[in-house]
Amino acid sequence: MKKSVRILWKVFFAGLGAFILLIIGANFGLLGSMPSISELENPSASLATEIYASDGTMMGKYYLQDRTSVKYKDISPFAINALIATEDERFHEHSGIDAKSLGRAVFGVLTFNSKGGASTITQQLALNLFGESRARNPLMRAVQKLKEWIIAVKLERNFTKEEIITLYLNTVAFGDNVYGIRNASKTFFQKEPDRLQLEEAAVLIGMLKGNTIYNPRRYPKNAMDRRNTVIDQMVRNNVVPEEEAQKYKLKPIKLNYKKMDENAGIAPYFRDVLRDDLKKWCKEHKKENGEEYNIYRDGLKVYTTINPRMQLAAEMAVNKHMSTLQKVLNSQANIKNGSIWKGRENILEAAMKNSDRWRSMKAEDISEEDIRKSFKEKVPMRVFAWNSKRYTDTVMTPIDSIKYHKQMLQTGFMVMDPMTGEVKAWVGGVDFKTFKYDHVNINTKRQVGSTIKPLLYVQAIKELGFTPETACENTPQCFPAYNNWCSKNSSGNSSASTSMATGLAWSLNNVTAYLLKQVGIKRFAQFLKECKIESELPEVPTLCLGVPDISLYEMMRAYTMFPNNGYNTKPVYISRIEDKNGNVLESFVTERIQMITEGEAYTITNMMRGTVDFGTGRALRGAYGITGEAAGKTGTTNDNTDGWFMGFTPQLLAGAWVGCDDPFIRISSNYYGQGALMGLPIWAYFFNEVYKDKTLGIDASAKFAVPESLRNEVMYDYLHVAPEVPPGAEGQDPTYDANDYMFTPTPGNNIPVESQPLSDDEKKVLDEARKGEKKDTPKTQDKKEATKPDEKKKGGILKKIFGKKDN
Repeated sequence: MKKSVRILWKVFFAGLGAFILLIIGANFGLLGSMPSISELENPSASLATEIYASDGTMMGKYYLQDRTSVKYKDISPFAINALIATEDERFHEHSGIDAKSLGRAVFGVLTFNSKGGASTITQQLALNLFGESRARNPLMRAVQKLKEWIIAVKLERNFTKEEIITLYLNTVAFGDNVYGIRNASKTFFQKEPDRLQLEEAAVLIGMLKGNTIYNPRRYPKNAMDRRNTVIDQMVRNNVVPEEEAQKYKLKPIKLNYKKMDENAGIAPYFRDVLRDDLKKWCKEHKKENGEEYNIYRDGLKVYTTINPRMQLAAEMAVNKHMSTLQKVLNSQANIKNGSIWKGRENILEAAMKNSDRWRSMKAEDISEEDIRKSFKEKVPMRVFAWNSKRYTDTVMTPIDSIKYHKQMLQTGFMVMDPMTGEVKAWVGGVDFKTFKYDHVNINTKRQVGSTIKPLLYVQAIKELGFTPETACENTPQCFPAYNNWCSKNSSGNSSASTSMATGLAWSLNNVTAYLLKQVGIKRFAQFLKECKIESELPEVPTLCLGVPDISLYEMMRAYTMFPNNGYNTKPVYISRIEDKNGNVLESFVTERIQMITEGEAYTITNMMRGTVDFGTGRALRGAYGITGEAAGKTGTTNDNTDGWFMGFTPQLLAGAWVGCDDPFIRISSNYYGQGALMGLPIWAYFFNEVYKDKTLGIDASAKFAVPESLRNEVMYDYLHVAPEVPPGAEGQDPTYDANDYMFTPTPGNNIPVESQPLSDDEKKVLDEARKGEKKDTPKTQDKKEATKPDEKKKGGILKKIFGKKDN
């Protein structure tokens, strides 16, 4: 053998040996960290946490990358065949590295005539799961490529081909911050991935070559061309007949695009509050490896008690009433001429400095003087509006925009089952996209006005033995120890005495103050704490008139004892939390504490029925046509700043608050500003909708159950309730008579709700899931098995180097 040949062979074997050593070194992390077998078996791709309603409807997600896993059997064979035909024709033949494609790629580099890349599906999966972004530096890319090969071989040794395909389609990016085939299918076509038609699957697989340039939402022409290329590849690989392919290529792309973000989905205010609760839960719970759970990465499944039908009814009720009430506020002179802002420049100043516009201009080193000038210059902008689009495009100054949005009336509305504690509906404001502040949760507190009174009345029944017929003074009650503060009825009128039932039905302040004297201020504050009202409670006489700031959430809990046979029930809105594999991590149940007896609960309920049948809440009967048994209490705070209505039927409890975030902005009319016209209409609209929906099982003819202990007693029948408006009724305006409580609603435009109803495909899938008969085939064409040849047995030296998972 010639010396030159021997040298050539030595160089070859030396190079081969060096290459093998390089592979072994890379495998052991000498070129950077490499995933272990355990990490390969449990890939760490971020998975979105999914939120589900009580009927299984997905409400929304929390994610950094919108990614959700799906099983192989739930992926359309069209998507699988399209992927293999386009990205890796010999996927079922190689063991992670395709020698033929690698040779073609190397030849293309040497001849400057590239005819395609060499990355297999498995290598791309390796990059998706364990690599960083594709390196631009050629040397770094070469090292990255070597690591991809090693990981790819390891993946092939530890996963079946089906598992690799599934992992790939669950992790790959489809553009618009959407990851995984399920999310892509749901986002672009509103379908589960097993229902994708061939032409739809080809669109999605086509996006993998460039998820921006081939995005059908942004570049439909490019997307169609790429789709047809994918279909041609399927023909080339004998998975679609030529004549059939031509028909598909002539079809237009029919998108049904709906991206689920924080503003979309069901109950956005609720989901925003739930996010904070889940973050706290994650900090308090650890995974098996000792790490805290992460709502943005761990693919948790959170099942809530929210009923989608009730949620939509609640949002409809809010829209219907608030759009009308806003017109009342807008028509006020101090709003129209802007005088309401006189002397409140400091509030506008604070809002201006807290705005995104101010912060961004400040970051650009623009002088404060110029920033202030910019707030007085008219610019085009989009603002919230009560119309069919829920916004309007207009031109106004930024400072006027601040005023406009601050003058928008807000609301909080919550519905729950008082027996189980399950929260059924949660509306935290008028428009989550514009106003993020939630008005239902325990941290949002407003003066509760007369809605606090039933708690004092039931305490008098419980501790003093009072009855609805007990005579109570209806004259000003004075408290010398508190600067000689004296109560007065809202109109200033009073009478010698009246029954306790009349005092509650017509919300008479003097009667309430008289009861406070009997119970004692300190004891009443203690009782409120026992009712699980956690807010600060000033021990002053006006406590009985609702001066404390208390959340709607707390008031709902306190009221549960009335329809729930005396038991105070904590609202609960999470049923259970599961991990990404469906293992239950925690189930949730409510807390129940008996506060009063069944008889006491029934007595106060009957008294509160008087509020609805004869008193300040009588509009429920006349104006809104609520005929079933109901009980409740209106509430109005000083100067009509807050309007409340807390009410319940034998099956549901609901509470509504209405007002502006800045308390000085309020409805000046004592008529429109009372709780009976601010909060009550939302409650009424909601229950009218719920009674119509027979699937909910809420019966308008349901009766409050009479406790066994009271069956043989003479039942209270309103004989001691004044049938007409007595002097000093809450909210009574001297310029109106009793008929003014019979408010005739005049709802505004047909305004859509914020929560998005289910698509037709989602309804079908949900119905099938409930029946346990989920179909495996699309309706309009036969669903074929994905092309899958027999897998070859893997062996050889690579097995010894890279290892094989024990079965």
